[in-house]
Amino acid sequence: MKFGLNLINFGPGASAESIAASADWAERTGFHLVMVSDHVAVTPDVAKTYPAPFYEPFTALAWLAGRTSRVELGTTVVILPYRHPLLLARMVNNLDQLSNGRLILGVGVGWAQAEFAALGVPFSQRGRLSDEYLTILQTCWSHEVASAETRSVGFAEVHTAPPPKRQPHPPVWVGGSSHAAIYRAARFGDAWHPLNVPLEWLARDGLPTLRRMAEECQRPTPAFAPRIRVRVTDTPLDAAERGPGQGTLDQIRRDMEALARLEPEYVVLDTYSGHPADLLNAEPAQRTLDVFVEKVVDLTRGSLR
Repeated sequence: MKFGLNLINFGPGASAESIAASADWAERTGFHLVMVSDHVAVTPDVAKTYPAPFYEPFTALAWLAGRTSRVELGTTVVILPYRHPLLLARMVNNLDQLSNGRLILGVGVGWAQAEFAALGVPFSQRGRLSDEYLTILQTCWSHEVASAETRSVGFAEVHTAPPPKRQPHPPVWVGGSSHAAIYRAARFGDAWHPLNVPLEWLARDGLPTLRRMAEECQRPTPAFAPRIRVRVTDTPLDAAERGPGQGTLDQIRRDMEALARLEPEYVVLDTYSGHPADLLNAEPAQRTLDVFVEKVVDLTRGSLR
C-alpha cells in the first residue's frame, strides 16, 4: 500500500505558505503522493463546502513540482467538462514533463450545477462530455499530431508535443461511486478512486462490479485507490455516524486492516470534515495526521503498525 495526502488548497486558511508546508511535510514524512482538489468557479453551491480562496490545481501542482523531488502529484479530482480536452491534454503533458513523470490525473464529472452554468457547460451532459474528453485525451497521448470528431469537439492535425514524461501517459484515476463512474473507471481508468465510501459496500458491490465491467470492456481491472476521511476520537463512534478511518485508534486500525484486505494500490488520506468553519484552524487536522502516522501506518513499508 502506498499512502497519499489530500492537501487543502481552498478555504480561509489556504495560502501559498500552507500548501507548501503541507507538501513539504508529506514528502519529508514519507508519503508517496500529494493531491489537490478542483473547482474553477466558486459559486454559492461550491462555497458551501469549498469556500474561497481556491487555488487552481494545475498551477499549484506545477509550483509544488519545483519544491519537491520525490512525492507524486495528483488531482482528486479534476472536473473533466470544465476544460477543453486539448487544453487539458497540454496541461497534463507539460506538468508531467516538468515534474519528471510524477503526475497522477484523477478525474471526475462534477456535481455543482451553478458552477456548470457559470462556465457555460451543460450540466445534464457532463457524463457524455467526460467520456468524450477521456477518449480525446487518449488520442492526444498516442499521436504526435491528433485529430478528433465527437458530438461536442472537432479538430484536425493538432500537434501535441511535448508528450508526457511517463509513457504511455500519466495514470488516470477515475473518481465516483455510481454505476456510471465505475463503468468509466473500467473503460478508461488505470485506477478507480472512490471517495469516502463504506468498506462493506466496496467488498460486496463496488470492487466486484469494477472487475465485471473491466471484463466486459476487455481491459485489465484497474487498480483500487480510495480516498478516506480520517478523524481520531477519544471515544468510539457508532457505525451510523462514521466512515472508514474515523473513530478511536482501535476502530481505525480495524478499518485499515479491512481496507488492506481489499488490496488497494494507494490510500489517500483526507482530513477535511466538510465543514468550512474547520478550515480556520489547521492544527487539529495536523494532529490527526501525526497520530495516524505514529500509531496506525508505517509509510516506509506501506503497511500497518
